[in-house]
Amino acid sequence: MGRPLSLSPWPLWADTADGDPPVRPPLPGDRDADVVVVGAGFTGLWTAYYLRRADPALRVVVLEAETAGFGASGRNGGWCSALFPTSLATLARLPGSSPQAALAMYRAMTGSVSEVARVCSEEGIDCHLRRGGTIALARSRAQWRRGLEEVREARMWGIGEDDLRLLGPQEATQVAAATSVVGATFTPHCAAVHPLRLVRGLARAVEGAGAVVHEQSRVVAVSPGQVATEQGTVRADVVVRATEGFTPGLSGPLGHRRAVAPIYSMMVATEPLPEQIWEQIGLADRPTFSDHRHVVIYGQRTADGRLAFGGRGAPYHLGSRVSPTFDVDPRVHARLRSTLVEMFPVLREVRFTHGWGGPLGVPRDWCPSVGLDRSSGFAWAGGYVGDGVSTSNLAGRTLADLLLGRETERVDLPWVGHRSRRWEPEPLRWVGVNAALQAMWAADREEQLTGRPSRIARALSPLLGGR
Repeated sequence: MGRPLSLSPWPLWADTADGDPPVRPPLPGDRDADVVVVGAGFTGLWTAYYLRRADPALRVVVLEAETAGFGASGRNGGWCSALFPTSLATLARLPGSSPQAALAMYRAMTGSVSEVARVCSEEGIDCHLRRGGTIALARSRAQWRRGLEEVREARMWGIGEDDLRLLGPQEATQVAAATSVVGATFTPHCAAVHPLRLVRGLARAVEGAGAVVHEQSRVVAVSPGQVATEQGTVRADVVVRATEGFTPGLSGPLGHRRAVAPIYSMMVATEPLPEQIWEQIGLADRPTFSDHRHVVIYGQRTADGRLAFGGRGAPYHLGSRVSPTFDVDPRVHARLRSTLVEMFPVLREVRFTHGWGGPLGVPRDWCPSVGLDRSSGFAWAGGYVGDGVSTSNLAGRTLADLLLGRETERVDLPWVGHRSRRWEPEPLRWVGVNAALQAMWAADREEQLTGRPSRIARALSPLLGGR
């Protein structure tokens, strides 16, 4: 079908980031700091940024094993959205939470999209940000029923048309002219971004605020009061873990190995498309797009006129292993191309140029968290399940509030201080995660055959954050 797949394994974002990043030196040896942040992705950089903006006297050191944005922050689909992987009902049931607290979390997430845009404007970060919202297509009767249920639940929470609304088939097709569209849901609370340009611009802003970023400084152990690298040790009153999918690779007494499971997400990208093709696809305002299937897919129209499209489907690797060799999966990349062509047949003869991937962090209950253990000085944030571009901004502001002892609305949100239970030991973890993935594929196949909502998916829903 069409042209054969011969893809660059390097992320599209790295090839379109407008030049090479600055070379930042590694940690030169032992040093003292007030706060040491492990990881120069979105979470670590936002935390350092807001700390220094709030207190320019703080000595903040950020340590990164590779380069800023090397992990999920520079590889993702570029959705700066209000999506949160845990349902409002589940958030409301967390210890110490309430329906009001869950709704406050939703409003904090919608505000985070605006906050990222504000900082980009203030700091001169050109990340191709476009606030076009998100359209989630319904392309079967079962998917349409899920869209109806999503909107019904939103109305029960007092979330109105301005935040989430239904689109009929004609209006939905005008936005994204995919095949078999029977309707859609639409939210304005998303901006398409070039994620690597965003993370690199944020790293520059962090340095401009006075924090120090050391790259090529791989952390080998995280303990209360200190972080050890191959080049030396940073001693600090507070240690912030901001390592997301790389967390299980950390050693130390703080329980990192089973905190999250690194699950790989994969992406493909097309060549820049001519206008006559875009006239047949739509996406004129650059909304991000997906549909209501069970196996997650996500896409955006980039500023240079490509389609960047991703999804789940890669296997979980035994022992929570993370390796550059896992960043490419020809089988999954071919499936993503087929899915995108099935949605937009005009792409059948279009050249796909890139195919890449990377690990994201999934906690056992699919609920992200942020917190500070004042007795040990250990702080953390993450477990975003792929919804981290704007969630990490909220995490950074919240960590800054916690570390500085500020009583804000953010420190009372239900994810603050939440501790997911640890993942099962191997090989149970490997069996469970991969079985759940296969079950989601089976759920989508079931719906294709029956036209009804999947019983398999309904049975698994409590294990996936109540979604």
